[in-house]
Amino acid sequence: MIDVLVSQAVNGLVLGFLYVLVAVGLTIIFGLLGIVNFAHGAFFALGAYFAVTLQARFGWPAVILAPVVVGVIGMAVELLLIRRVYGKDPLISLIVTFALALLFQSLTRVIWGSAGLPFAAPAFLAGVVEWGPVLITNYRVAVLVVTCSLLIALWAFLKYTPYGRILRAGSRDAEMVSLLGINLPRVLTGAFALGIVLAAAAGVLAAPLWTVKPAMSEDAVMPAFVTVAIGGLGSYAGAIIAGLAVGITTSLTIQFWPEAAAGAMYLLMAAILLARPRGLFGERWERFE
Repeated sequence: MIDVLVSQAVNGLVLGFLYVLVAVGLTIIFGLLGIVNFAHGAFFALGAYFAVTLQARFGWPAVILAPVVVGVIGMAVELLLIRRVYGKDPLISLIVTFALALLFQSLTRVIWGSAGLPFAAPAFLAGVVEWGPVLITNYRVAVLVVTCSLLIALWAFLKYTPYGRILRAGSRDAEMVSLLGINLPRVLTGAFALGIVLAAAAGVLAAPLWTVKPAMSEDAVMPAFVTVAIGGLGSYAGAIIAGLAVGITTSLTIQFWPEAAAGAMYLLMAAILLARPRGLFGERWERFE
């Protein structure tokens, strides 16, 4: 029993880190733009679909371009559509991004079809690794390494680069950033693209583990919202801890009580929010209060 628990918990970490990437991107967009992006899962799915297409045409190394391509699409969406709802009733942004999610899901069906697409992990990552009671595939180990590397790079970017400091300051007070003479529209576009790139990267990594299908966007966006709610708005550390908790909880529930797997993360969220309504590391955000 202990061996199964440990093995499932480690596999849950892989799922959790994928949720973390999506949730951190969602947090960046929500914190700086004030937009609840219901289309975030659609960009996750686009990352997976572009990875399938690029891999088929140019081989596995080309899949690293998939998040970049989706990020460019995200910039275009922000410039043409999202920018028009800044400062308006939050309900408008909810409706717009929800409609955008439906649009992208329909487009994926038109372009790639409704059936699931197979996408195998690269041959050099075939096989499994056994560490004591832990049995995990080489690809899942690679996912852990890549996601941790991306999160460390994001932390260094936000903490040590001028643009990263602007993003952190703007997430607290966008008007102050504008008053300092910084081109706020350009910052907002960059922040939206960064959040989308993280979601698309998670989609690329998840593609060999999940079935690549239009509905996979829904499988990503709801856990991301749950992760943000549990971790606390604007807390990157909270998003990481919450994402791992959601992933491990889901993985263990699938193993021991499959019927309850879909609702386990919501029960976890309810329990934590009852104790801490702001989430584990939630803070006061004046712009939303």
